[in-house]
Amino acid sequence: MSTTIERPAPTPVKAPPLRPQHRQLAILAVLVLLAIPLPLLLPPALGAVAVRILIFLLMAVGWNIMSGFGGMFSFGHAAYFGLGAYTSVYLLVEHGISPWIGMVAGMVVAAAVAVVIGYFSFRYQLQGAYFALTTFAFAEALRLIATSSDFVNRAVGFQVPLIQGESLWQLQFAADSPAYFWVALVLAGLAVAVSIVFLHSRAGKYVTAIRDDELAAASLGTPVLRHKLLTVALSAAITAVAGAYYTQYYLFVNPDLAFGASVSIQAIVPVVIGGIGTVWGPVVGSVIMGSLSDVTATLLRTPPEFLGFLQGRSGLDVVLYAILLILIVRLLPKGIVGTLKERWRR
Repeated sequence: MSTTIERPAPTPVKAPPLRPQHRQLAILAVLVLLAIPLPLLLPPALGAVAVRILIFLLMAVGWNIMSGFGGMFSFGHAAYFGLGAYTSVYLLVEHGISPWIGMVAGMVVAAAVAVVIGYFSFRYQLQGAYFALTTFAFAEALRLIATSSDFVNRAVGFQVPLIQGESLWQLQFAADSPAYFWVALVLAGLAVAVSIVFLHSRAGKYVTAIRDDELAAASLGTPVLRHKLLTVALSAAITAVAGAYYTQYYLFVNPDLAFGASVSIQAIVPVVIGGIGTVWGPVVGSVIMGSLSDVTATLLRTPPEFLGFLQGRSGLDVVLYAILLILIVRLLPKGIVGTLKERWRR
């Protein structure tokens, strides 16, 4: 008699889990898809707020790469925002070059300037508050130079010339066109994707190691200076995109709008609120702070009846905005995303 040997059933092979960067990129793709119909659903006023939030997000992502991932706190990101804005608008107004080309040129200029500033700062071992003051001083120097320079029309700045009709190549559409939101959404989505890929790349791992312990990283043979300069260049390039698009959206730029200290604050605050050094901190912080500033301004400038005594009192919206900001920082010292991650680990 012949006997048949029964073979055990093959064990099903489980699919390997998604890597963190792939999971984060998938989440990003879902968020972008969900955001696409927003301008068709929101009234024009809120559509403008949404575009402003995306510009804040670009600035926040740029700042977070340098100061969050790299640990190099910058208080002068207005320098890179302004260089992107002025480079693109100058090429458009004076030479008729498309804002897209001007945006790329602004990225190159801002990255090159950031590398020069970073090289001399790191060469002379400026760290912490000294590095932050250096970046702030450079942004202020650029503001003063632009204010007194005929090359960029002094304090008058540049007005973007209007065209007939709409043009994606010239980045001009009707005032309430959803195209402004969609273009900003693509730019912001690409910026977040770049930050995800950079953080999980070999260079990103070197950068975070340098942030945590520069001396130990250097003793293990990590090229510290090279990776620091790569980080500041990438950060400046993304911030320059925000400046170029801001100018094209609002059709105007001057030294105070481009290089003012408020620009640097607008890049820092969303990240502090959302969570420094996290991928989603700039996203969450930009949405919250952009919406919060608009809600507080609307509430106090056109208050309900029981708050009618506040109407006409200037500055109260800024006061309430500051109080809410202080409360968020006080109650969530690691930012919203950072605090949630810590509690999830516990």
